[in-house]
Amino acid sequence: MAEQARVGDRGGGRAEAGHTGRRGAGSGTRDAILAAARQRFADLGYHGATIRGIAADAGVDPALVHHFFGTKERLFAAAMRLPVVPGDLIDAALAGAGPGRAGESLGERLVRAMLAAWDVREIRDTFLGLLRSAATSEQAMTMLRQFVTEAILTRLMAAAQAPHRAGDTIPSTNQARATNPARATDPAQARLRAALVASQVVGLGLARYLVGLDPLTRASTDELVAAIGPTLDRYLTGDLS
Repeated sequence: MAEQARVGDRGGGRAEAGHTGRRGAGSGTRDAILAAARQRFADLGYHGATIRGIAADAGVDPALVHHFFGTKERLFAAAMRLPVVPGDLIDAALAGAGPGRAGESLGERLVRAMLAAWDVREIRDTFLGLLRSAATSEQAMTMLRQFVTEAILTRLMAAAQAPHRAGDTIPSTNQARATNPARATDPAQARLRAALVASQVVGLGLARYLVGLDPLTRASTDELVAAIGPTLDRYLTGDLS
């Protein structure tokens, strides 16, 4: 088994265990994995496509897929030619490592991170292209919905249930339990909160960058962060009633 997994650059990058019939880590292997991934994601959706199945289609060991791309989320981002991994943007905002100012709440950081990404033309054009494709293809819509659910909503669900650092304007978990017991105990409530955040962020992106709705197009990042950040905070931890 260990012999099967070994790959090298000798012999045109073929696997040392040539009897396995699997492709090595040489030229063309990464492209073969990406091509197999695109087909699997299109045919089976994000949930149905597995690393093992993609590896089998590409003729490689699953370990080689992980070697090149790490996770299924990163493989999807590469296969769809996304300039950034959406989950990385969320993680940075949750950790306070993304663009932002001292003392900003989680909702404000999320809005600022989204705007910073969408303001990059390559990122904006790629995501708008995905949304247009999803609007005209049921397969593309299913794939995108599943990816957003697994890669983004699950992170936001955790944020809606987790305690927050000192300095955040969002209440701690104990405070939230006292004012809103459902927040910390009900997964359905967390899913709703995450979906509300996603609806606000996606809606802002479409209105500002696709529709070109004035005055959103003229508003500064700071103005939008101040206006929309508190709404995301309420969606995440506030009283929804």
